Amino acid sequence: MSEWFETADGILARVWGTLGQGVADAKHPARLPTFATVSPDGLPEARTVVLRSADRETMVVTVHTDLYSDKIKSLRATPHAALHIWDAKQDLQIRLQAEVSIGSGAGTRALWNKIPDHAQQSYGVTPPPGAPIKGALEYVKNPDPATFAVLHCTVTTIDAVHLGADHRRVSFSRIGHWQGQWLSP
Repeated sequence: MSEWFETADGILARVWGTLGQGVADAKHPARLPTFATVSPDGLPEARTVVLRSADRETMVVTVHTDLYSDKIKSLRATPHAALHIWDAKQDLQIRLQAEVSIGSGAGTRALWNKIPDHAQQSYGVTPPPGAPIKGALEYVKNPDPATFAVLHCTVTTIDAVHLGADHRRVSFSRIGHWQGQWLSP
């Protein structure tokens, strides 16, 4: 029997399994991916987000954000993002590229109602996220469902690297019907 990292299909299954673990387990490294966008003026931006869902069937992962955050401005200008995960226990690097749509308003209300009160505090800051303030704590948290947004990231490519005794790298793409293409690591 082969190890998961010896076949492209095994790696793809492990990628989606790892994403699922990130959604389910707050302590799993896949829970907090780096989310990269391009600013409206063309500069790279990266920040940590919380992975909220991962669905292999639809090839969609989601994260939540404040509708007034800089990442929303960036995604409105260029609706693409990259997500990066490093799982040291598995020696696995996962990079996803995605087309991003922004959900907000009435379409996200049912989800907002399921978010615990302490987590709702992240959506509805005055002044809005990224605005200059005079002191470190000169802002007010006003949970507001009108500022809650869900980023639906439709995965277009997956690049996975296993850094075991032998390094293996494989790429998958929607255009290639998710067939693995081995790459030099």
